[in-house]
Amino acid sequence: MKSIKDIDLKGKKVFIRVDFNVPIERGQILDDTRILKTIPTLEYALKAGAKVILCSHLGRPKGKRIPELSLKPVYEYLKKVLKVSVKFLEELEGEKAEKELENLREGEILLLENIRFYEGETKNDPELVKKLAPFAEVFINEAFPVSHRAHASVVGLAEIIKEKGVGFQTQKELNYLSKVVDTPEKPLFAVIGGSKISTKIEVLKNLLTKVDKLIIGGAMANTFLLAKNFSVGSSLVERDYLKLALEILDLAEDSGVKVYLPIDLVVKREEEIREVFLDEVKEEDQILDIGLETVKLFSSALEGAKTVVWNGPLGYFEEKPFDRGTCLIARKIATLSSITIAGGGDTLLAIKRAGVEHAFSFLSIAGGAFLEYLEGKELPGIAVLKK
Repeated sequence: MKSIKDIDLKGKKVFIRVDFNVPIERGQILDDTRILKTIPTLEYALKAGAKVILCSHLGRPKGKRIPELSLKPVYEYLKKVLKVSVKFLEELEGEKAEKELENLREGEILLLENIRFYEGETKNDPELVKKLAPFAEVFINEAFPVSHRAHASVVGLAEIIKEKGVGFQTQKELNYLSKVVDTPEKPLFAVIGGSKISTKIEVLKNLLTKVDKLIIGGAMANTFLLAKNFSVGSSLVERDYLKLALEILDLAEDSGVKVYLPIDLVVKREEEIREVFLDEVKEEDQILDIGLETVKLFSSALEGAKTVVWNGPLGYFEEKPFDRGTCLIARKIATLSSITIAGGGDTLLAIKRAGVEHAFSFLSIAGGAFLEYLEGKELPGIAVLKK
């Protein structure tokens, strides 16, 4: 698989599939992280004399033109951030599209409108691929977060373009995630949180073949606790997965993996918030965070790691004071001298709130693709670049 650096870009139409799926409110971008991560790739292509065509999706318009999901605010943002000519194209076909493409010069950018305004995008429709083909002499994947999707602009177009490769951010994502999945520096510890065990079954099973310790928190831990006959009160729990939770614990034991679950919890009943041990959870209590004894246990368990991978908050971190456990563990991981990798939107937001985003070795901007890579799956958007 080639890097953008391995390809001669001079004078060529370089189609860069980016992920500008950023939160926008009233035309204002609320978080520009994903855009900023692509800037080094864009600047490299521009300096190399490429005619840069950018393609992204925004939200889920399902083939309809929804004004609130237009990429125009991103176009306005790029014009301010990049010191080059940036143009915007609303339609892929027609006289205007042909003219814009014909007039595009080396060192200029043409941003396409939200590709999911076309129904064929999510269906990997060959007809849409044909419409995109004139925009690409070189294909670059700089959209790791959607690389698990076999969509027209991610896979379909890449299949028909001979010159293709990855941008710098996608290369970083693959390099760091392979340090967990393929060649981890041991001991490797995983911290897995979030609300549902159902979305992370395959991740947990695959990680048990690689990790030395598995730390489980968040609402997902409730399912494990209930499976072990602890009361979880009125907390969020997946009762259909109790048997599977026990199977995962048995699998861990068979694999020699030490599993850590909460030993105390922060619970809420009506307006009252209490910190209780496992055997003190009452029927009306709702578990919303890990307690301080659990923070101590998890922090101690993290000592000695060579690699740590983290996905999913350890409590209802969106609301204070239930962000405490997640923030304290984020700060603990930030102090480790190991390779520290975290991914998933909620996890990154929690790390930012803890003020330690610069102390991690790598923060993946992906959610679904991050999880699927941890499951050991080959991502269609990456596999197509190896052909």
